[in-house]
Amino acid sequence: MKNSTGSLLILSLLFILGCSKKTESKVSYNKGEMTISTDESFKSVTEALAEGYMISYPETKIKVVTNKEDLGFLDLLNDKVRISVMSKELSPEEVKAYEEKVDMKIIPARFAADAVVFFVPKNSEKSGITMEEISSGLQSDEKNFVFDGTNSSNLNFVAQKLKKQPKDLKFSIIPGSINVIEELNKYPNKIGVIGLNTISRPYDKEAQKLREMIKILPVTDKGKSYSPDFDGLREMKYPFTRVLYFLTNEGNFNIANGFIRYSCTQLGQMIVEKEGLQPYNIYRREVQMR
Repeated sequence: MKNSTGSLLILSLLFILGCSKKTESKVSYNKGEMTISTDESFKSVTEALAEGYMISYPETKIKVVTNKEDLGFLDLLNDKVRISVMSKELSPEEVKAYEEKVDMKIIPARFAADAVVFFVPKNSEKSGITMEEISSGLQSDEKNFVFDGTNSSNLNFVAQKLKKQPKDLKFSIIPGSINVIEELNKYPNKIGVIGLNTISRPYDKEAQKLREMIKILPVTDKGKSYSPDFDGLREMKYPFTRVLYFLTNEGNFNIANGFIRYSCTQLGQMIVEKEGLQPYNIYRREVQMR
């Protein structure tokens, strides 16, 4: 009986260890599943990076879901997604909520420079816009600026740039960045506001079609005009340049942190560049990004 009991204990222990090893093997940077939340404005570059990672690690599966930036951040806090793509500067209250809820110090993983762009239909006579026009226009009851929605990254970033709260700005809405482009010609004197990544892919037919429909307005600030091109983004001279970054709630080196590392290394940064955005890390010695 003693020998039999001892054998059973050994078998039970081996079974438990075997299960533990199986469970551990499923959790790794090169296998497993996760969900990333991104604002529509960053969807293209996020999907491109996810596809690149899954090609490099075929046993991984990454689902990219679109959500408004503020809501994506809340999903991260509530463990509904593993990564959230962000652009706005978090408030002290948001930083505190992250560090309390996730139980980690906040470490933004910056990977690209994008921009908020202002545009008019191709046949418009308007050829540029000033910071003063943007500031005064967003205080006007005429609501001449058209955003893709409330709680969006574009609205958040413009509000922060103007040192305002989004609720204090006056604007119109056409849901969805592509819809803003396609429908703006119905509204004379309106100015569309979208993220550059919506139209930045140089060789993508859909992006080319959208670019052909609009005229991007250079922004004049303190007497100098700046465009959201590579030079404007690289040196952050274009006033509405923004840095995209990842936040994760993963405390160890599994698929989320593996994906973040991949996105910030040379291969990931080449994907960012192919998306028509400014890589953050390849040019880090030249670029001064806040």
